[in-house]
Amino acid sequence: QVQLVESGGGLVQAGGSLTLSCAVSGSIASVNAMGWYRQAPGKQRALVASITDTDATNYADSVKGRFTISRDNAKNTVYLQMNSLNVEDTGVYYCNPLLFDRLRREWVRAGSWGQGTQVTVSS
Repeated sequence: QVQLVESGGGLVQAGGSLTLSCAVSGSIASVNAMGWYRQAPGKQRALVASITDTDATNYADSVKGRFTISRDNAKNTVYLQMNSLNVEDTGVYYCNPLLFDRLRREWVRAGSWGQGTQVTVSS
């Protein structure tokens, strides 16, 4: 099972940018998809971006047009570029491998959680 180490979070003013990184202990080349989740204060963890092994991407409506997910198979790393941040983007961000649940027709988490990285956006 892969191990995940998220980094790159911090405190940023509204309108600013951050790039998160997810270092994966194993190879991600054979992983069907990777995703970034966000757990906002008092809310459940939710998938905000996903990328498949063919680089197809998908985003939650709340981040569409502002966030960009990418992967570097050679470095076994997944990135999340976050622009035009707002206070609603505050939370702990986690990455995880994904599997497609054909019954629910949605991506679901396939690995254990890492420690996450905190993103705090101030107004």
